[in-house]
Amino acid sequence: MENLTIENPIIENQTRMYLFDLTNAALENGFKEDDNWELVLGTEAQKTKIQKDYYPAVSAKVFADIALPLYHSIKSRLHQPLNTIDQSLDVKTVLKDNLNYVIAYNPKRERR
Repeated sequence: MENLTIENPIIENQTRMYLFDLTNAALENGFKEDDNWELVLGTEAQKTKIQKDYYPAVSAKVFADIALPLYHSIKSRLHQPLNTIDQSLDVKTVLKDNLNYVIAYNPKRERR
């Protein structure tokens, strides 16, 4: 498998499209300076739960072979460091656990 980094045009394009969607959702929902997105690489069940519990939530289904580099690219563009769990993820884990959704939500905006 080829090395998928930010220089990869597919990853770059998908990153830009996802960030565009995040920006639009933030504008449409009146995000303030201190409102931030929490980013998750998760399963369909996690996506459903987050969308049920938080609004807005922005998700994108991604192919397993680009999920990890895309997730890292988006985290980087959002200036969010990788936590211990993020650092331990690898392609085998993404495939085994069906982590094929990039999900963003604001933890301060729970549905009531």
